[in-house]
Amino acid sequence: MDRIANISSQKAVVIFSKSSCCMCHAIKRLFYDQGVSPLIHELDEDSRGKEMEWALMKLGCSGPTVPAVFIGGKLVGSANTVMTHQLNGSLKKMLKDAGALWL
Repeated sequence: MDRIANISSQKAVVIFSKSSCCMCHAIKRLFYDQGVSPLIHELDEDSRGKEMEWALMKLGCSGPTVPAVFIGGKLVGSANTVMTHQLNGSLKKMLKDAGALWL
């Protein structure tokens, strides 16, 4: 869990992902299209990826544990939660508050 906390605090937006996950790709694209440059941590390319995946589950990422999105060091959630924030307009405010967007 300490490793998750350390990585998730390195940048305004951090996405824990798997390189072969289509929902991960869609969420990354969502942030890139808004002009946000997130830190992407690919769990399937990390020797401790399985351990980190368990830690994400303990933090509340249920179902598919990835993508797990952190904004401002806080867990926002998975793709469904991020898309809900996008659709209701609250994602942009979260990104501005975290310093990921300046518009």
